[in-house]
Amino acid sequence: MEPTIVRIQREADIYIALSAGRRLAGELQFNENDRTRIEICILELGHNLIRHAGGGEILISSVYRDQATTGIVVEARDQGPGIPDIELAMRDGYSTTHSLGAGLPGVRRLMDEFQIHSTPGVGTMVRAVKWRSMRRY
Repeated sequence: MEPTIVRIQREADIYIALSAGRRLAGELQFNENDRTRIEICILELGHNLIRHAGGGEILISSVYRDQATTGIVVEARDQGPGIPDIELAMRDGYSTTHSLGAGLPGVRRLMDEFQIHSTPGVGTMVRAVKWRSMRRY
């Protein structure tokens, strides 16, 4: 399945990405709680793209770990200013925009895998995965 890539430049773009994530989560039969976690991830990463990088893109795709496990990958990429101190940015309550500072730490808690790479002056990539067992008991 081809990934969905949504260019994020304004608030409405986030909801296009959200819709794509919701659709894929439904196709992959994620339960309602995990669908909500995936949606929050997309919202948080989308808002971060606009707030901190002036835009970027969100990639949403399915991934398979083995024959019994599927997942959704949400990846946010930008060519913004980068994050000079990732450890600080990952602390609950830390914010450079006077928000609650729950975005990146919250995404890390909601998803099963979380990676962030950033180079000041070049940009940032955040990749989060939510897994679902396809076994039926």
